[in-house]
Amino acid sequence: MKVTIDVSPAVHHRAGLGRYASELVSALAEVIEPGTELRTFYTESATADPQGTIARLPQFRSRLGYKPWRLAAMASHFLRVPFDRLYGNPDLVHATDHLLPHLRARSVFTLHDLIFEIYPQHHKVYNHTFLKMMMPRFLKAADHIITVSEHTKRDAERLYSIDPARMTVVYEAVDERYRPTFDLTELEPIRQRYQLPEQFLLHVGTIEPRKNLSILLPALQTLKAEFPDLKLVLVGKKGWLYEGFFKKLTESGLDSEVLFPGFVEEEDLPAVFQLATAFVFPSVYEGFGLPPLEALACGVPVVCSDASSLPEVVGDAGLLVDPNNPRAVTAALHRVLSDEALRHDLQQRGPRRAALFSWARAARQTLEVYEGVTESHQVGP
Repeated sequence: MKVTIDVSPAVHHRAGLGRYASELVSALAEVIEPGTELRTFYTESATADPQGTIARLPQFRSRLGYKPWRLAAMASHFLRVPFDRLYGNPDLVHATDHLLPHLRARSVFTLHDLIFEIYPQHHKVYNHTFLKMMMPRFLKAADHIITVSEHTKRDAERLYSIDPARMTVVYEAVDERYRPTFDLTELEPIRQRYQLPEQFLLHVGTIEPRKNLSILLPALQTLKAEFPDLKLVLVGKKGWLYEGFFKKLTESGLDSEVLFPGFVEEEDLPAVFQLATAFVFPSVYEGFGLPPLEALACGVPVVCSDASSLPEVVGDAGLLVDPNNPRAVTAALHRVLSDEALRHDLQQRGPRRAALFSWARAARQTLEVYEGVTESHQVGP
């Protein structure tokens, strides 16, 4: 069986989707059985940066940029033009980037989230229009759908009436590098490299409306009365519609208290997590929520939104709060900062919770999906 996986988000370092594609391919390469050939596909080949396992696998590429590729994939459905050749004429294509051209081959589609349906105001008009038109077609065309949480699966059932039998939940996980480190000599050089303060709240993720970062500004303002040295560190690039947050930041007068370290190397992220006093994630919607899981794995106390899939990820290993309640967010952060026993308890719970999620397990479950799709095709009419 020849399997081609779209790794476009990984080779272009696109946050959550990129992590998913990269980690899944690496894990699949470890558990793949003889007789199955794993290959990769990606767009915008001129600017791609394939690394690790992806760089070592057979690669198929398109020179088309992000928007032209989306339009080409859309046209392939309306014109019924199969794109199999671009993927190396495989037996199965795994779409990880919320995009699936018309194909003759079998296909698996990973559905990360349906935020564009639930919070359309948090998407640019072009992106929302494209997904509104094409996502139902992509999901209908796929032979099977992987969702990254039960919440996303329920959203797909509710919004698109998709048969639950066509969907399998496969949870994401964290790289084994994310673990507690008690050797300060490993951490201090990272603090110096990114000029991190001694006491700070950490958020990791793209700066965009659904991350709900504005709610942290009044929380920080209140907490600084008792913890004057406390800072807020935001690791992540600007996404879309971020202007509102920066306007509120300027209006709050907290410009010097909110720090932006810029690009953080992947290998440095575990140390950045561990240097944080607490990790905070007030997002209003996530398909999975990888950064909170990474924080848990590093033994960092976590204050997290109780919305969407996040309770599935965090469980009882962090403090869950209503992301629309500023007082609740502030109170939870105050508890973590002021209660040493609570901090210690959360530091112990986090790694145990994170250990329940495994990329090796995700890879095996994904292979089972592949096998189910190809076997059903072979015995079908």
